Amino acid sequence: MPPSNISGKAYHEATKHSYLSVQLDPNYVDAATQPSAFKVYPQFYRRVKLNLNNKIHSFIWLTSAVTFSKVYKNVPYKLRVNPSAGALYPTEVYVQIRGMAEIVDGIYHLEVENNCLTLIYELIDDGLESYIIPGRSIKGFIFLISSVYYRSSWKYKDRSLRYCLLDSGHHLGAVAASAYLNQLDIQLIFDFDKLALNTDLGFENKEFISACAVSGEIQEKQVRRLRLKLPFVCGTDYFVANQFIEDSYQTTACQTSRKQQLQQPQFNFEPDKFYQTVWDRRSVRRFRKESILQEQYLYILQLLKQPIPTETFEPVEIYSVVHRVEGMTSGLYQGVNLVKAGNFSDKTGYLCVNQALARDCAAILFFVSEYTSYQTAMQIAGFLGHRIYLGSNYIGIQCSGIGAFYDDETQEFLETNKDVLYAMVIGI
Repeated sequence: MPPSNISGKAYHEATKHSYLSVQLDPNYVDAATQPSAFKVYPQFYRRVKLNLNNKIHSFIWLTSAVTFSKVYKNVPYKLRVNPSAGALYPTEVYVQIRGMAEIVDGIYHLEVENNCLTLIYELIDDGLESYIIPGRSIKGFIFLISSVYYRSSWKYKDRSLRYCLLDSGHHLGAVAASAYLNQLDIQLIFDFDKLALNTDLGFENKEFISACAVSGEIQEKQVRRLRLKLPFVCGTDYFVANQFIEDSYQTTACQTSRKQQLQQPQFNFEPDKFYQTVWDRRSVRRFRKESILQEQYLYILQLLKQPIPTETFEPVEIYSVVHRVEGMTSGLYQGVNLVKAGNFSDKTGYLCVNQALARDCAAILFFVSEYTSYQTAMQIAGFLGHRIYLGSNYIGIQCSGIGAFYDDETQEFLETNKDVLYAMVIGI
């Protein structure tokens, strides 16, 4: 399917919420019709059970591990290290492993539900490098993040591409957290031949690649494209196509990101405490309307200033609305600068589609961007959101992401012409 003329800006405009649009389409769904949230290859594929005493296995496992199971309204949910809008989990992880002892060189699907790697393609002189970093070979790991979009569009309809991309960014954040705990550097890559890779991985129109993370030794070596197209396996038990999402994805997949110099962040997390934070991370469901310390708020802002390890990026600016931070004037801030003072808790609650979380939090952070690549900007917003999750929980406060807001009214309140991509709430 050739790319359409739906730009990232046009897609974002077409999927805006307003008070009227939400009232006209409250978007109720029947939970009994929810598509499956786990992709499983046929039983005859070769599998490697993840052994957590093996450092390589542990590194891969912690990028997507199930950390808690619950039943809500008779529906079972398996919560993971990576958050997901509506706990729908559209993202899947594939990892190419090359040059690692006791592991066959190949492309593996991470089977999250069963804690195993499924070998879906054995390498010879070919691999993912030719799509992502032509002319080089990676001794180590190439993680691919994909989206099975119907898991999200089942509930969120046309706006679901936003959620898929934000979830992809969060999943990259989970990869980065596992890399940190295993003392490995990673590089995020957003600009590569996603459309060709979708075709050769056999995804048809039901799944798409959004981003990549590389960790390992980069060698100057020519690697050819996959010599065989992979058999198709659907990531849901049934599928309903959304042509608008498919067209929007295809066009935005071809947009080029801005460039920057690759730089690794420098964190100082205590390993055992940070591991427990990764394991225990949850989205808060309600706040007690208590204040947080100014040091806690500033700690989060400092985390956001750390470099994002990528050469392809989009700048994302942070506006915050402070409700309850000791020692700070309530109001709208850009960075640490007060833009306008006032108690805006009811206003932010309204703007976020009347969600109590946005009203009762200690502070809400809005991410805005004037991008050239929509996919990159949204994923970086999700990646930064994951930092806020882990940083907040690490210092003992709570957090949640919010993807639903009245777009134009939020822009007007923030006094910006840039698109609002995401919101994060923190507090107690």
